[in-house]
Amino acid sequence: MKLLLAEDDPHNRDMLCRRLHRRGYEVLATEDGLQAVERTLNESPDLILMDIAMPVLNGWQAMERIRSIRPHLPIIVLSAHSLADDRERALASGACAYLSKPVDFDLLLQTIARHAS
Repeated sequence: MKLLLAEDDPHNRDMLCRRLHRRGYEVLATEDGLQAVERTLNESPDLILMDIAMPVLNGWQAMERIRSIRPHLPIIVLSAHSLADDRERALASGACAYLSKPVDFDLLLQTIARHAS
């Protein structure tokens, strides 16, 4: 399965990439929302892990663009913002799940498995 990880923090991106690779996932890593949109168009990931606070395009803007081209692609939001409003906004924006950072890796794996096509 090919995952796209949109995460601007290099430490979080590296850690998640390494751990997901060890579990057998192919991971396409991006550091901003625009790269996430472009790689979604060009490399057809099976699922996206999307940070919200990113440069160039934030996660909200990237999700909106991705939804316009791949409306059924599963997107799991990973965010340090754990407010109920953010969770509701993410789900209303088309995310299939919302996980707070720091990410519980076992919960992340379960969520990926549940939403993988």
